[in-house]
Amino acid sequence: MSDRSSTGGYDPSGIDLDAWTKLEQQLEQSIPHYDKVNHWMTFGQDKVWRKNVRNHAEKGMKILEVGCGPGSFAEDLVGLDVTCLDPSAEMLRVAKKRVDSARASRGEGPAKYVEAIAESIPLPDDTFDRVFCLFSFRDFQDKKKGLEEIFRVLKPGGQVVICDAGKANWFHGLAGRIWMATVVQIIARIITKEKDHPWKGLARTYSHYGTNGYYRKVMRDVGFEDVQGRLLLPFGMSSRFRGFKPKR
Repeated sequence: MSDRSSTGGYDPSGIDLDAWTKLEQQLEQSIPHYDKVNHWMTFGQDKVWRKNVRNHAEKGMKILEVGCGPGSFAEDLVGLDVTCLDPSAEMLRVAKKRVDSARASRGEGPAKYVEAIAESIPLPDDTFDRVFCLFSFRDFQDKKKGLEEIFRVLKPGGQVVICDAGKANWFHGLAGRIWMATVVQIIARIITKEKDHPWKGLARTYSHYGTNGYYRKVMRDVGFEDVQGRLLLPFGMSSRFRGFKPKR
């Protein structure tokens, strides 16, 4: 993986392809314990953050989740036309079973599933009212390109909402790296009962993640309006970004 110190931990050219491929493999390995580790390492705040993002949707909207993982978020999207996108066929397999089961229990039809990377979304322009991205933005190979694709598939006036790691500045980022390198590793080892658990590699993505200010600027450069990006309280472990595609 290339040196990103000159940009505050983020390489504008994107994650090296080999490193990104390894990252995707680690994400797949995390599936059996994905929800439990995330819940413990965030003191249960992961559910609060997901609810926060869900509240940005209104009944009947067309929703795209970019980086749906095993369906932890999409299963609770009620009364919405949902499309789940992920680069991992295994993640989509798990998500489909989980999400469609939840939707069927509510009398809703199945969601749609797309195997693709965020940087190349094989869906038409101006399609979705909302695009959500939860805890997968930092895994994009090229974040600006991914935001450009999200911008393209949003309807004019549509909104993107991203929830991911919090990094207000260098000092806050240092605290986050220490947390990821110590507490998260202990939690993951206890839950997985494995010394070489996949979270060992995933924690490194935080080190190469940019600050809130950096990504607010990238979003504006892409064309989003009314861009916001702030830490979510009470712990400041996560950040939420929001932006609108201009109306025509």
